[in-house]
Amino acid sequence: MEFKINNKDQLEQFVCENWDKINAYIAQLQIGLPVPFYSSVDIRESREKYAPVDHNMYPAGFNNLCSVDIRNATSLVRDTLKKINSEARNVGIIPESHTKNLMYLDHLATLAKLITDAGYRTSFVSFDSALFPDNEDFIDLVSASGSPIKIVRGQIQNGAIFALGEKMDVAINNNDQSNPWPIEWREITTPIAPTPLIGWFRRQKNTHFSYYKKVADEFANHFEINPDLIQAQFRAVEDVDFETKHGLEKLGNAVDEVISNLKPGSKVFVKASQGTYGMGISVVSSGEEIINMNRKTRNKMDVGKNKIKFTSLLVQEGVETIIKYDNNPAEITVYLIDGKSMGGFMRINAEKDSLANLNSRGMVFRKLCMSDLVSTVEDHKSKDAIYSIIARLATVAAAYEIKEVL
Repeated sequence: MEFKINNKDQLEQFVCENWDKINAYIAQLQIGLPVPFYSSVDIRESREKYAPVDHNMYPAGFNNLCSVDIRNATSLVRDTLKKINSEARNVGIIPESHTKNLMYLDHLATLAKLITDAGYRTSFVSFDSALFPDNEDFIDLVSASGSPIKIVRGQIQNGAIFALGEKMDVAINNNDQSNPWPIEWREITTPIAPTPLIGWFRRQKNTHFSYYKKVADEFANHFEINPDLIQAQFRAVEDVDFETKHGLEKLGNAVDEVISNLKPGSKVFVKASQGTYGMGISVVSSGEEIINMNRKTRNKMDVGKNKIKFTSLLVQEGVETIIKYDNNPAEITVYLIDGKSMGGFMRINAEKDSLANLNSRGMVFRKLCMSDLVSTVEDHKSKDAIYSIIARLATVAAAYEIKEVL
């Protein structure tokens, strides 16, 4: 098939010249879909392409965003919460149970400030009984930057979520449910966004990237863009057991199949389909490396957060990042509210090379202010615009995932 846009330079120029038209197209895609309240998208830029390589439905890391972007997102948060419940006053944030992770607490403090500045009373509400061993009403914590964090023991009364006797009008879920709580979420009447039904106990990266391919291919076809410019190749492999080695040959064959379509010297990421926090990832250059994987590496690939056993794998093209910070490899993470880009950061890892998994030990973050992404072409940089478009398309794919479970 012939395309009008066949390389990165043409893509960047096209996006700059058609910024409003492209965003209107994506806004049209979102109509009728359950777009997540927020999300974050990891994006790699190589010499040949831009590609999303991960999507987080319950993002942490708001503390790594530019303060200007946080301030500018206030009205977006307000508008999004009004769509969920136009009469809402009390908003509960359902956090992870990382009470010893002081940087995560900084993230919670930033997220709460964003919602509070939008005009809502904000509380942290948890249903994790382990946080309240003596049936306390709340626990008081302090984040890395000194912000006070009070996590209240949540209660459910007649289907509604309460905290210290206050009824929550909306709950913002920041718990990935990799270890699901024994709650019948469908019986909860309080709106919860994003839905806990799409947590990692169920969600699969394989499903997400299948939807992303559909969205990206249709977008590319509409604008006559070579779809390879905006996505990484991948294969889904099921029924693998790293402990017993069952399915490793099948997984190795999928690795070789993807590599055969790439330029010499390429690598692929083998990712647990339910992996989070950068867990369950190996970077390999041949299927043989999978088949001959040693026990230590197999153990790393076998079980993830909260002892989820990895049996479904995503074999994904290794997109070699050309982004550098202080001469160290970096990648971009874009944050979105209601499917609209509102900020981001660079993930940098001095201990890794440009083909490695940067979401691992040694990573640091640098703020990436996207507040100059405004409505006119002259006022934003082409690369920032591309990151925004890729992230928005990925979040449309996430909305299809949510639609599956509702």
